[in-house]
Amino acid sequence: MKIAMMGSGGVGGYFGGRLAQAGYDVAFIARGSHLAAIKKNGLKIDSPLGDVVLSDIQATDDPAEIGPVDLVLFSVKLMDTETAARSIAPLFGPNTGIISFQNGVTKDDILRRVFGKAAVMGGVGYIASAIGEPGVIKHIGTMQKLVFGEYDGKRSDRAAQLLAACQKAGITATLSENIARDIWEKFVFLVGLSGTTTSMRFPIGPIRENPHSREFLFKIMEEAAAVGRAHGIALPQNYAQERLKFCDGLPVDMTSSMHHDLQRGKPLEVAWLSGAVVDLGEAVGIDTPANRAVRDVLALHEQGRKDA
Repeated sequence: MKIAMMGSGGVGGYFGGRLAQAGYDVAFIARGSHLAAIKKNGLKIDSPLGDVVLSDIQATDDPAEIGPVDLVLFSVKLMDTETAARSIAPLFGPNTGIISFQNGVTKDDILRRVFGKAAVMGGVGYIASAIGEPGVIKHIGTMQKLVFGEYDGKRSDRAAQLLAACQKAGITATLSENIARDIWEKFVFLVGLSGTTTSMRFPIGPIRENPHSREFLFKIMEEAAAVGRAHGIALPQNYAQERLKFCDGLPVDMTSSMHHDLQRGKPLEVAWLSGAVVDLGEAVGIDTPANRAVRDVLALHEQGRKDA
């Protein structure tokens, strides 16, 4: 199985690195100083589960140098989805598949428009990782899990092959029979975490302790779950309450990648998170005032700072 990682940061760099370490043919698409460091020193993973140094790997910013592959694992920022998708046409042959491990629920709609319905599998990634410095992936904690599957719930050969590859590489992986629901389950939590931590500029600890901010966190997730159900996703009626209890068990200093992006002056994914809840809610007649508030409060930060 030949695999291309479109995006080689915290998600793509980590999981692609583990697959390459296990002996799989993995090519990495990166850019800027991160790409330059990989070409010079190799890709390094700093992880409690064991460090990795990959000195002989293919890394490029030009997908044409890689050519057709069996599977593309896609993990760019949400705002770059369409541009990045159109740039990787050289990776596609007649049987190439693609899985996005991005966070949103509209990501695969874009990929289907570009590559067609048959090429697109669904995926969810769970990991706390980032580029610690160019060429180095910093893995925080021990969680590292991929959930993926075909949208029709059937067990395909390509999904089974990726599952076997992940297992060989020491990656916790699950083959899902209802990947659309799995994507929404993560989305409900992520919208709450990203919306509150970024708009309030605090980690989850203080947010869940204050009764007003705790209620706001709950409302964000409740709205997202209601919108998901209205779009045919089988989420329990008490799902937001369950996620709120889950938040109570998180480290007090846990925050979101969108909060980090705000602090660094980078563009925000808010349009694909709380903004998507608003848009998808409007499509089915559901009002989403908490998510609308997050979207509007962060509107002036959405494009980032030019001096960042």
